[in-house]
Amino acid sequence: MREGMGTGSKMEGPSAPANRRDPYEVLCVSRDSTDQEIKTAYRKLALKYHPDKNAANPEASELFKEVAYSYSILSDPEKKRQYDSSGFEALDADGMDMEIDLSNLGTVNTMFAALFSKLGVPIKTTISANVLEEALNGTVTVRPLPIGTAVSGKVEKQCAHFFGVTINEQQAEAGIVVRVTSSSQSKFKLLYFEQDANAGYGLALQEDSEKTGKVTSAGMYFLHFQVYRMDSTVNALAMAKDPEAAFFKRLEGLQPCEVSQLKAGTHIFAVYGDNFFKTASYTIEALCTKSFEDTTEKLKDIEAQILRKRNELRQFETEYRKALARFQEVTNRYNQEKLSVDELLKQRDNIHSSFSVARVANGSWSGSNLSNGSSSKITGEDSKAESPGEDGSSDGKDKSAKKKWFNKKFG
Repeated sequence: MREGMGTGSKMEGPSAPANRRDPYEVLCVSRDSTDQEIKTAYRKLALKYHPDKNAANPEASELFKEVAYSYSILSDPEKKRQYDSSGFEALDADGMDMEIDLSNLGTVNTMFAALFSKLGVPIKTTISANVLEEALNGTVTVRPLPIGTAVSGKVEKQCAHFFGVTINEQQAEAGIVVRVTSSSQSKFKLLYFEQDANAGYGLALQEDSEKTGKVTSAGMYFLHFQVYRMDSTVNALAMAKDPEAAFFKRLEGLQPCEVSQLKAGTHIFAVYGDNFFKTASYTIEALCTKSFEDTTEKLKDIEAQILRKRNELRQFETEYRKALARFQEVTNRYNQEKLSVDELLKQRDNIHSSFSVARVANGSWSGSNLSNGSSSKITGEDSKAESPGEDGSSDGKDKSAKKKWFNKKFG
């Protein structure tokens, strides 16, 4: 769960602008500004330059991207620490979330985004500036959502239904869960708003719906211990190109939620329609976890196991990549050796066949592939041996022997 207003109409997300400026300068805050001051500055500038409100000003889109990129650094403690110590060089721009603002796209681009979604590349969409501005001005209609009840509805695309969840001290201490599900597998966002100084509501957290079984769902868990959300867009394009990376990077999407508990009072949540072409059907419910203590402990334990497994996979990936490289090396040698052996045996067979004699079509004998005219010599000798004598006998020598025997017998 995290705050986000998106990055404009391009699929690049909060990628680094061509000429990067100091994030503190972009947001007009100092290095010792509090998280709340940074968040407030971002909200104002994001609404000021949002493409929805600046269709006739092409420069606003670049400024909006710059504001979003700067906030993505200063709102993340680790990225902020890296930037403060080593500047932009310490940041990995490729790891930025891929977001796309569909609120001002034409039909063709919307269909293109829908295609990516069907292909399994998750696209993080932004929230309409109109919804954010109405919430900030406090002009939205907030319906009550009592603890332990479920409310169903249909919300138009790029619109939001707001709900107020009121909790007492005991419920706040026990923990609160707010979940939204859609049996029709609609796409939506679950939003959490903080009370603004001007009696309005500022977006604080957002959770995109994910497909789980036969439904899509999103949830926020305020359980007094660190809860994590799964961001499936982390390195989504890289994972689509490399199935093995998809496995190793899968747990990298586990990100800590910024808020782990709520205080007694009324808290504002909203369901935002995120379908590409139609309304989003949903059911929202708020629960106190006092009656779910065993489930809460199981969640705490399983998330600890997942964190340990993520660290194990980081180490195993290095080992696996080395083994895979070695495997590819020996596999390549295997193929080369196989080709070499096949070629040697083929040459051997050809040499063996050169020592054989084969009858040709005209009935004469011909040596096969013998060198230095040996074939013709053998043929000549055979012809001389088999040719008949002058008197028609098969052999001149036999005729002479018979004549000597006759003279001796009767002469």
